[in-house]
Amino acid sequence: MAPVPQEERVVFPASVSQGALVFGKVPPGSEVRFRERLLRTTDYGTVVFGVGRDEAGPLSVAVTTPSGRTQAVEIAVTPRDWPVERVNGVPPKTVNPPPEIAARIQREQALVTAARDRDDARADFALPFQWPVQGRISGRFGNARVYNGQPGAGHSGMDIAAPTGTPVKAPAAGIVTFASPDLYLTGGTVLLDHGHGVSSNFLHLSRIDVNVGDRIEAGQVIGAVGATGRATGPHLHWGMSWFDVRIDPLLVLERGK
Repeated sequence: MAPVPQEERVVFPASVSQGALVFGKVPPGSEVRFRERLLRTTDYGTVVFGVGRDEAGPLSVAVTTPSGRTQAVEIAVTPRDWPVERVNGVPPKTVNPPPEIAARIQREQALVTAARDRDDARADFALPFQWPVQGRISGRFGNARVYNGQPGAGHSGMDIAAPTGTPVKAPAAGIVTFASPDLYLTGGTVLLDHGHGVSSNFLHLSRIDVNVGDRIEAGQVIGAVGATGRATGPHLHWGMSWFDVRIDPLLVLERGK
């Protein structure tokens, strides 16, 4: 079989971890599909998608190059262990909210979910990410949470313990798509869109220094650490998503090393 010309090469990792942000390289102008979604490609042929916490794989990516050549790429998914984290001292109304509070939570989460649907052509996600604050990791992505003895969902981000008022810096450039000082569960909340469906969310903030629509550069202060919403002490919850798929910020940080 004749080798594939360099300009026609399709490159994806052979395997990825649960919670990973996956990068691929295709000929610029290719059509790339993952599941039911047509993926954006950058001008230089980079594509990106997320792998959920409970994804079993294998993943299938369909690529059609500008010349019409088609290729099906299969990617294995490496499972991870998810230890149990017990979180005690949480306000009971945040664990078992009464109907009126449950309705408020549903409304607020719908707004956040809508902000995650954005699909800009910007490729801010492609540069290395940096820590938004320095501190001890007090909660890891994916770990099974038990609140006041009651099982909850897997943790959707990474908690970094830091004193109230510690400046929170943007881990990468992006556009602010959501900002609210007082959501019931997450308190001070900011969403920063990095393009191609990749976004960061910053929760429990004591202060917000940005507005929806602002263009933010990497390292710019967006707010301050707090303990607002469902929190037992001051920390930053940094979550990342690819559209509605939650991904592990720590894996994104490690990619840039």
